[in-house]
Amino acid sequence: MSETPSRTAYVNVILAATSFLLCSWAWGLISPLGGRLGTALHLSSFQQSLLVAVPVLVGSLGRIPVGALTDRLGAKVMLPAISFLTLLPVLALIPAYDSYPALLVVGFFLGLGGTPFAAAIPHGNGWFPPAQRGFALGVIGMGMGGTAIAALLTTPMLDHFGRNAQFVLVAIVLAVFGLILLAVLRDPPGRTPPTTSFAQRFGTAAKQPMTWPLAGLYAITFGGYVAFAVYLVTYLQTGYGLEPNDASLKAAGFTLVAVVLRPFGGSLSDRIGPARVLTGCLVVVTVMALWQSFQPSLYPWATITFLTMAGALGAGAGAVFALVSQVTARDQIGSVTGIVGAVGGLGGFVPPLVMGAIHGITGSYALGLVLLAIVAFAGLAYSWFLVRRTSSPTPPPALSP
Repeated sequence: MSETPSRTAYVNVILAATSFLLCSWAWGLISPLGGRLGTALHLSSFQQSLLVAVPVLVGSLGRIPVGALTDRLGAKVMLPAISFLTLLPVLALIPAYDSYPALLVVGFFLGLGGTPFAAAIPHGNGWFPPAQRGFALGVIGMGMGGTAIAALLTTPMLDHFGRNAQFVLVAIVLAVFGLILLAVLRDPPGRTPPTTSFAQRFGTAAKQPMTWPLAGLYAITFGGYVAFAVYLVTYLQTGYGLEPNDASLKAAGFTLVAVVLRPFGGSLSDRIGPARVLTGCLVVVTVMALWQSFQPSLYPWATITFLTMAGALGAGAGAVFALVSQVTARDQIGSVTGIVGAVGGLGGFVPPLVMGAIHGITGSYALGLVLLAIVAFAGLAYSWFLVRRTSSPTPPPALSP
């Protein structure tokens, strides 16, 4: 592959990122409604947390088969298919809106909207040379900004156009963009479908020495971002007494900062090494989580805290996948991405449940934030080990956990 990416490479990366963005918009539709649904359906804190966490769980675990299928079929098949399939549970939210059990079922299938990441990452990896993959994969990672679109539009559209308008709009957008993907998206040159079975590829990917350490680091960075993206609205309403619209706007700001900083983390990793970038990011997350556990005043301290943490989590997630692209063989990138992405998403599933349970028992989020700081510090210790283990920006593929 040429060291200078072609125009087609950039077009394909942008299409992959946009696919992830739009499906993430669908993936995040329930979260901004959490407070209203909790009141209307008389839900406990835990029930409300479970409702917003179920799509995260399914979107996370679904990345494993989607990554493996992308190795076999290519993103040209997988990304349009996911767009078309995701619009079905989006439309199903209309009849399910007034029933908690129905919402849980629809939320399960809505999790499909979180899986395009596992198809988009190997797609971008195949179009760009190693020295520029951190930036390219960071751009794809910006697709997580779809949850910010959901946070910004869901409540206002419900207030002005009725509760079904948002769902219909998202379904139409997914259908139209799915057709665009079918017409324009191209698999990267030289892509060779594997001949081994899914079980063999998964087993090989799971045995790679860096797969599980990277999955753990991604659970902290991307998982931390997802946890706040889906729970911050509830946190701000419960912890600071904000109105739903105000809480949604602030949660969207958190998401946007993380999104903007993700390609920066990938690009900086291309220059100084992902382990160094990750170490710095996790220092920030640890300190900010500890500070927020004291529940400082919302203006300006908690606002600064959350925006700073958002930037660190976004840049850290970009650094993790810059490292993935450096230590993973091209024909395994889909399977490894599936595992790392799945564990990362699971990192976003657990904290909302823990935060809801802790708040229900103690009436405070302090302990949950302390636990986040402890987990971030553990990741910091490991990433610092990676920095000390190698003196070069690019860690050797044989590096073991």
